Amino acid sequence: MARRSSKFAFPTLPAVAWQPGLPVHGAPTWVIVVGESGLPAAAKDAGERLGVDLSRLLEVQQATGFTTTAGSTAAYPLLTGEVTEILLVGAGDGSAKDLRHAGAAIARFGRGKDELTTVVADGIEDARLQAFAEGVVLGSFTYTLKTVDPGKPVVARVTLTDGSDDDRQVELDRGVVIGRTGWLARQFATTPSNEKDPAWLAARATELAAESGLEVSVWDEKKLAADGFGGILAVGKGSTRPPRFIRLDYVPAGADDDTPYVVLVGKGITYDTGGLSLKPREGMVSMKRDMTGGGSVIATLSALRELGAQVRVTGLICAAENMPSGTAYRPDDVIRHYGGRTTEVKNTDAEGRLVLADGLAYAVKELEPDVIVDIATLTGAIKVSLGSMLYGGLFATDDALADNLADAGRVSGEELWRMPLSAAYQELIATPIADSVNSSKGPGSITAALFLKAFAGDIPWAHLDLSSIAESPADRFEYSPGATGAGARLLTTWLTSKTPTAGIA
Repeated sequence: MARRSSKFAFPTLPAVAWQPGLPVHGAPTWVIVVGESGLPAAAKDAGERLGVDLSRLLEVQQATGFTTTAGSTAAYPLLTGEVTEILLVGAGDGSAKDLRHAGAAIARFGRGKDELTTVVADGIEDARLQAFAEGVVLGSFTYTLKTVDPGKPVVARVTLTDGSDDDRQVELDRGVVIGRTGWLARQFATTPSNEKDPAWLAARATELAAESGLEVSVWDEKKLAADGFGGILAVGKGSTRPPRFIRLDYVPAGADDDTPYVVLVGKGITYDTGGLSLKPREGMVSMKRDMTGGGSVIATLSALRELGAQVRVTGLICAAENMPSGTAYRPDDVIRHYGGRTTEVKNTDAEGRLVLADGLAYAVKELEPDVIVDIATLTGAIKVSLGSMLYGGLFATDDALADNLADAGRVSGEELWRMPLSAAYQELIATPIADSVNSSKGPGSITAALFLKAFAGDIPWAHLDLSSIAESPADRFEYSPGATGAGARLLTTWLTSKTPTAGIA
């Protein structure tokens, strides 16, 4: 077993800075961001300073295969002067999505470099400039434990300019923070599970709480048993590394009784073998990332004070390791959850809903929020419904809540597709032995959502099943291969919008 570190190595992110006016010299590498409408307005002045006809350079590069598709690149070396190379980067139609991909492409190209001077189109609206900065951070992501040839470090600084005297640093700073939440969630999910267990996740949450002005409470296995968290305890019984329940609280300055209150509940399964209902090897390989929901909740809470969120938020992370052993819970066991509701276990590999049920029940009984959202890599069935890396699944009992989350998904680039929550399927999780079963035949993502719905009571509730966007197969867009940290950017964007709870009944 690897030696467990006592302190988490928080990421070193690239600096993303705004430069009013074109710099006289700039970095050795200049990046020209090219959209469908052509070169940015400042390209003429930039070309004169570099001694290059950028319009002609673009024509030549397009003739040899370069396109303005978002994220495409073409490098051109310079043989004289202080600037040694020019990089053309496609920005597509200039939308936030395409600019995020362009920013990520620049970050990939910039690995190992001290600075990139980047010329962008003038007048980019705030949300699009923010997305560009998000892309720079997300495209810089790296995680390695290699001792030989660990790869190039992230670019130290990306300086943006449109040639004007405007100051756009505020938008870039927000983009960096939101990108950082995605990086953190991805780093949590990528950490191998011989290092990462429920206690490790609680330690990371505690460290971030200290840095972010949050209150934190952690339930160990004894307190979980005393308080009746039967779902979390059952799932964690088979492991030698006991479960944890983590609570983080954010209260904005000036909050009062009228301040909206949101609770996030995240699945924190630090490794999922399936328990006694053992997964095949192929299904087990990526299960170190089965705590993506919990990691995203921690990452989101860490950014709220810095971004000035105007809602009260509690994050609940239900953490356990699902392992087979002589002490593991079994099919046909009956679990009594927090608050008393019972579940008959039919599949120990449907464990995520069992831990989330305790978190939801605790939120309803003890916190009485205005809104509850749970987030998890919950079912393989959502991948069957939505495919891979296009949409996450959204279930909701309130239309306004669903709309607000879907809007945040479009803005953040973590898009959602609303799924039905039909009571017609309720009979599929019925049993004469308990209040419900945890697994059944039929539409698996829907029955999982229906199982959770019973624990949310009458509070407006949404369930995000993000298994479909939790793992990128390739190094493209804003992702590198592996865990995506799905949900952190979405939740942060939603909670720091002007009216995250608008219209919710």
